[in-house]
Amino acid sequence: MTDRPDTPRSRRERPAKPALTRAGIVAAAVAILRAEGLQKVTMRRLAQELDTGPASLYVYVRNTAELHAAVLDELLGTVGPAPAEGSWRERLERVLTAYTAMLFEHPSLARSALTSRPHGPHYLNLIETLLALLDEGGVPPAQAAWGVDLLLQHATATAAEHAGDGQPEEDWDALRRNLFGVSERTHPRIAAVGGSLLSGAPEDRLSWALRALIAGIERTAVPD
Repeated sequence: MTDRPDTPRSRRERPAKPALTRAGIVAAAVAILRAEGLQKVTMRRLAQELDTGPASLYVYVRNTAELHAAVLDELLGTVGPAPAEGSWRERLERVLTAYTAMLFEHPSLARSALTSRPHGPHYLNLIETLLALLDEGGVPPAQAAWGVDLLLQHATATAAEHAGDGQPEEDWDALRRNLFGVSERTHPRIAAVGGSLLSGAPEDRLSWALRALIAGIERTAVPD
């Protein structure tokens, strides 16, 4: 005699759930990020996805901030190593541009990265790559150490400012009108440069900023 379709199944008959691991938790969090955005990457939502209780996750991840940092570290694995072709400055710029492009795809993650940094293997690999390129250019270690921090700060802030749901277009229109309509008598220097304050494609402005920062890092010694 077979069971009726509505007969409850014993827990012993159900397939066992995969064991929780930190890697599996982070992978599930990345999937939620891609599908629903960072605001949905919470312990409660993740526990629902993994069919477990939120308390079980705290064994592997201390809090939501650490979870977001782990997600960022996982995505840093897509940035890749430094390209083989080009000068050290060109290769350094390409790595930083790839980092910024990754954050452009996840603007909420870029904003989170401004205040909480990853510390996993992919982040360490990125830092090692940047330091190696600066060392190749003869930049002293102390300047390189401070320089890496400055370069990543700028790239992260650029992605957070310009990606996705950034400043509304009407705000930019108002800024343009004010800059172009400024009086030469009261603001002569703004009137002289005019639209140059807002000119250029985003990728060109990022490239210029990175090259300017790299040049400054080469030439500016850190305090004793």
